[in-house]
Amino acid sequence: MDRRKKYTRMVLKESLMKLMKEKQISSITVKEICELADINRSTFYSHYSSQYDLLNAIEEEFIQDMINTLSQYNFSKEEEALKMTEKILEYIAEKSEICKTLLSENSDIHFQKKGMEITQQFIFKNWIIGNHLERETFEYISMFVVSGSINVIKYWLESGMNKPPKEMAEIINNFVNKGLSDIR
Repeated sequence: MDRRKKYTRMVLKESLMKLMKEKQISSITVKEICELADINRSTFYSHYSSQYDLLNAIEEEFIQDMINTLSQYNFSKEEEALKMTEKILEYIAEKSEICKTLLSENSDIHFQKKGMEITQQFIFKNWIIGNHLERETFEYISMFVVSGSINVIKYWLESGMNKPPKEMAEIINNFVNKGLSDIR
């Protein structure tokens, strides 16, 4: 892709993210995105079919980065799970503005569902074997863990990331592995 196309896509993504800080995706028009980006609507449509298509491209880019990060670790070992959680939280902290926007009420629930599905796939792939649980039971447990973790991360972002990623990773992992008994 040439530099002009990369620049155009970057500006469109930034414009949508800026608008989503103020209002819901369903209230944002292609015209507003184009005006903020200082791009013609025909240029927009040469890249994306709608504001939802643009949002999907942003989400897919983020998800692919998350997959690349998760792929480096093996969740079957507790220390690896802690390190993976820490790396994910570092990644989220580094991209906190986009994460806050994609996890906000102004986005659609689709991003959270995608994130949950991917995280569950990694948990199933590497964790289910060592726990000897039937698949259905494990699905309930993993859904609880993943959705709870997403809400903890949302709260952490909204609180200004008042704890470092390493400490948050320890809190999440200790709860998942040991319950409330090991949380300080």
